[in-house]
Amino acid sequence: MQVATRLERRVVAAAEEALTRQRQVGPVDVLAGMGWLPPGRVTDWRQGRAPHLESIAAVSADRLADALEIFRRWVDSRDLRPSEIDYVAATRDRRPLRFTAAGEPEREAAYRTHWMAADLTDSQRDRLTTRQSKPPDLVVVQPAKAFTCAGCGLTDDGMLIMEDAGPVCLTCADLDHLVFLPAGDAALTRRARQATRLSAVVVRFSRSRRRHERRGLLVERAAVEQAEQQCLSDEEARARRRERDRVRREAADETFQQRLAEQIADLFPGCPPDRADEISRHTSIRGSGRVGRSAAGRALDPEAVTRAVVASIRHEDTTYDDLLMSGVPRDEARARIRADIDRVLTLWRAAGRPG
Repeated sequence: MQVATRLERRVVAAAEEALTRQRQVGPVDVLAGMGWLPPGRVTDWRQGRAPHLESIAAVSADRLADALEIFRRWVDSRDLRPSEIDYVAATRDRRPLRFTAAGEPEREAAYRTHWMAADLTDSQRDRLTTRQSKPPDLVVVQPAKAFTCAGCGLTDDGMLIMEDAGPVCLTCADLDHLVFLPAGDAALTRRARQATRLSAVVVRFSRSRRRHERRGLLVERAAVEQAEQQCLSDEEARARRRERDRVRREAADETFQQRLAEQIADLFPGCPPDRADEISRHTSIRGSGRVGRSAAGRALDPEAVTRAVVASIRHEDTTYDDLLMSGVPRDEARARIRADIDRVLTLWRAAGRPG
């Protein structure tokens, strides 16, 4: 019963966060917000490199079914409107993406159904549905080594696009007239993408992070030239806007860090206030990928907050880092210091309670 209650809290927190942020929510949003769908593997699935969504999940199909049942009960308790979204792969054939191993029509439809806020107008719902159903970008890969093109049979070390027959060079894919625009300048990239008639996202596999990472775009040369002229003409105005956005982000981060520190104090009254502040700042750094930046963390889910506290104790109050530096495997190191973590957690939870 306790496990089901904890799972329900996580599902509801992820669903509420997604609905608040984007005015609509679907099963994939919830499972990703819970951390059950690793972002890199979701990208593989969307780009047609995984047979179905269940194959990339960090939990079993039964656990996914349990979460979706809780999500459905949550939907029934809210005044939401359904809309079925088209999920297609980022491949030249734009084939439909599969969610389940069995391909059961009812479950596939449940995954495709998104739920939208009831106060949205018909036109707003149509825009959301259209945006969600928009075919994803074509994806071109910068390979780590030379490959043999499945089209022409020649060996190539340039970019490729994956098709069912295997890797295909840009010439055979009719993309060789496009030019590479490296990532780094958001305004230039956005404007070039708007101006080009055909584009593809360029990715490269990172061995350290074990996922494909974005490196830039392939766009038409004329689109790049037009975008460069536009960026030169309003650089000063964009610099002022970037500064205003930075100030707003910092204010929002400070507010969230204060709320997170208060939640830590509520869960662990014995945690020193300065330590709660330190944990809050560390775990909620923008772009860090830490617990505080997850959907559950942003929703101040008690389980997510506890994970952040445990991580801090592990590194600050135990010999964990020393064990790792001496060559002890991570799992073994965690096992050795588990009792120390439990001891600190017990002290911090018990402090301030009546004897």
